[in-house]
Amino acid sequence: MEDKLKQVAQWIVTSKRAVVFSGAGLSTESGIPDFRSPGGVWDRYNPEDFAFQNFLASETSRERYWQMATEFYEPIKMAQPNQGHLAIAELEKLGKLDCVITQNIDGLHFKAGNSEERVIQLHGTAIFVSCLSCRKRYNRDEIQERIIKGQKAPRCDDCGGLLKPATISFGQSMPERETQEAYHRSSLCDLFIVVGSSLVVQPAASMPLVAKRYGARLVIINRDPTHYDDMADVAIHGQAGSAMATILEHVKKELGVGK
Repeated sequence: MEDKLKQVAQWIVTSKRAVVFSGAGLSTESGIPDFRSPGGVWDRYNPEDFAFQNFLASETSRERYWQMATEFYEPIKMAQPNQGHLAIAELEKLGKLDCVITQNIDGLHFKAGNSEERVIQLHGTAIFVSCLSCRKRYNRDEIQERIIKGQKAPRCDDCGGLLKPATISFGQSMPERETQEAYHRSSLCDLFIVVGSSLVVQPAASMPLVAKRYGARLVIINRDPTHYDDMADVAIHGQAGSAMATILEHVKKELGVGK
């Protein structure tokens, strides 16, 4: 594995446009529950109950959604970036990162030090709440205070519209600007590094294919094998955080940064 990590580091050093694509496997290493894995959120809840159309149609569904979302938010709020997040942020500081395309909603890339303009959040963010009518944005903690005080399905102060965490739910349209930008960056990159994603959720999972089609090298770092491993230039099975930390050390050594 060490040879593979060194190879990825060399590619990062010579890359002009390196893109990191992060998934739930990176977040779980910070203690955030996975939705799909055994023991994950969807073992306790039926995902169909939280479809966007149900949220719009029923106050009962909205109350149930907020109950689930509140349970899920606490570990997000408490979580800290792991060595994988920190390594990715350091790559930005070294000038070796074009952008991060993330499926994660936890904001840990920002906590680690990545700048907002470098992170494309495909599935939205749990850190904010937005009104579905007037688009007013609220800090999540402010809305959680309302729920603690007894509001089961909070509404907008300005227009009375439905409030919902600024994440993408089942049946909800993907954010157009972020999705287009992610495809664009994938098509322009020369190195595409998947970190902690099983690459099963579409359309995000097609972005490695876009990168590969336009000539980029493809690296996949994930605990378990993915369907795309065969087309990867390098596939590494293991902890995403420790792999990225080791890669960063090799990058810094190649660049002559630090000791």
